[in-house]
Amino acid sequence: MQEFKNKVMFITGAAHGFGEVIAKAGAQRGMKLALVDIDGPALQNVAQSISKTGTSVITMVADVTKEAEVDEAIDQTVETFGQIDLLINNAGIALAGRMWELPTRDWEWILHINVMAQVYTMKKVIPLMMAQKTHGTILNVASIAGLLDTPGMPAYHASKFASVGLTEATAYDLQRAGADIEMHVMCPGFVQTDLYHTENHRPDQYQDKQDPYYQSEVFEKGQQVAKYVITNGKPIDTIADTVFKALEDNEFYILTHPEFNPLIQDRVNRIVNHGAPDVHVMDGLM
Repeated sequence: MQEFKNKVMFITGAAHGFGEVIAKAGAQRGMKLALVDIDGPALQNVAQSISKTGTSVITMVADVTKEAEVDEAIDQTVETFGQIDLLINNAGIALAGRMWELPTRDWEWILHINVMAQVYTMKKVIPLMMAQKTHGTILNVASIAGLLDTPGMPAYHASKFASVGLTEATAYDLQRAGADIEMHVMCPGFVQTDLYHTENHRPDQYQDKQDPYYQSEVFEKGQQVAKYVITNGKPIDTIADTVFKALEDNEFYILTHPEFNPLIQDRVNRIVNHGAPDVHVMDGLM
């Protein structure tokens, strides 16, 4: 994507973290913005900050785990701006916990928001982009956790591996269809985002406050680890420039932490050499 001025960006998870800084960077480049988030008050704060620059911006409070709400937000965007040029699937959560300990509702929540929300937007937006007869761009925010594996977060890894695979496979299909739509997948490492506040944004359908798991030591430890790795991550102020530079250069994989490359390489080597996950090797590489 070479031109941004007057193009329309539709971005989910726009009220915090990556979504907020990418939206503001898009405004600086003269884009029109459609901002979607489940956190209404925070979303309005971001929109008010952006609107001071004279940027055209609309906001839609939506739970992107619900396809009907996603469809409504996209319809409102097209009604307002006439098209969507850049789709950024940023909304996502992180949940720690071993496979056999994490409640089923948590598996459903993380897969619905980290994977199915991306499916919902792309199913709706790709035909729109094709009909527009203009260049389209889609960026799915995954994670370094979609390219390598570590202990303690199988649900997060499952969702992010799915996001990476979804993006890769969709890129092939768009190429075969002759569509003028480029795909990108962002796989950041630890960055100082709002991600450790995941529980603040849990929808009612994934709630069960009576479940003892949420008062357990296992759950609390997961919360503490998430806070530590995020608050000690890379400053977020460099991310937007990295993203827009990658869009300009049409880089498919957008990586932010080259120090994780040995872990990615270790996984690839294990696959092609009939290896297996080894926690001792992992501990040595981390």
